Amino acid sequence: MYAVIATGGKQYRVQPGETIHVEKLPVEVGAKVDFEHVLLVADGEVMTIGAPVVRGARVSAEVVQQGREEKVIVFKFKRRKGYRRRNGHRQPFTAVKITAITKA
Repeated sequence: MYAVIATGGKQYRVQPGETIHVEKLPVEVGAKVDFEHVLLVADGEVMTIGAPVVRGARVSAEVVQQGREEKVIVFKFKRRKGYRRRNGHRQPFTAVKITAITKA
């Protein structure tokens, strides 16, 4: 069984027992989270596709970690002009472990 959820402006294909990194959520480590914006639920041969969401479907998860991703270097320059700018960025994330997928 798997599902496709939308959170933080992105879509994720998830299965029970899987751990994924999503955009930062304002919850504590160890808290339970329910994703109700479920776009698709597949159970064996039966696939339910939402329009835009599957009514009554829910993906339950537990927050495992709050952190920041690896640093990404942003380097800008213009040739022959002496213009160089170097910046780094670390995107915050929330790691969640998928515990259950329920459909209506």
